[in-house]
Amino acid sequence: MEIIDKYRSYFSQCVSEPDKGMYDAMNKGIALATGDVIGILNADDFYPHRHVLEKVEKVFTDHQVDSCYGDLDYVDVNNTKIVVRSWRSGLYHERRFYQGWMPPHPTFFVRREGYKSYGAFNLAMGSASDYELMLRFLVKHKIKTHYIPEVLVNMRSGGISNRSLKSRIAANRMDRLAWKINGLRPYPWTLIMKPLSKIHQFFV
Repeated sequence: MEIIDKYRSYFSQCVSEPDKGMYDAMNKGIALATGDVIGILNADDFYPHRHVLEKVEKVFTDHQVDSCYGDLDYVDVNNTKIVVRSWRSGLYHERRFYQGWMPPHPTFFVRREGYKSYGAFNLAMGSASDYELMLRFLVKHKIKTHYIPEVLVNMRSGGISNRSLKSRIAANRMDRLAWKINGLRPYPWTLIMKPLSKIHQFFV
């Protein structure tokens, strides 16, 4: 908060209070947002250059879409110039979710109307809340999306759902629940392929 106070003039709003976890905090942000498009940036993440939001704005202006997403680089915690993993999303097709695909959530921008129509993050989903939300928006409600083929976000390495085998198993269980609560049925291999599909990210 001391750092934020130094830059208070750059913020339209700032809220610091107890919450039920980061997805509850995100929901508070969504509820407070007044813009047409909402993007969410985690505390340790950052945009690689100042033109990212301009590119996102252009997509929503030039294309009749409800959302967009792009690529993401995982960077070293201490030296953010070192890329340790590259997530290249590729073009969207609904069936890709059935093959274990998902876009990187920090790059996922959505019209505010989408959250009004289809809801925000489901706090009961734990670390799979972002997966469930994108599954709900893109597969269940089939909102239109657009792929921006460039890195939109740099994320410092070390995610909640991938810290250990135990956490990965727990995340897989919640991923399965995400399909069930949305009335969707994954293929037998969908949730096995979800973590496996990310292996190539370490070799890009």
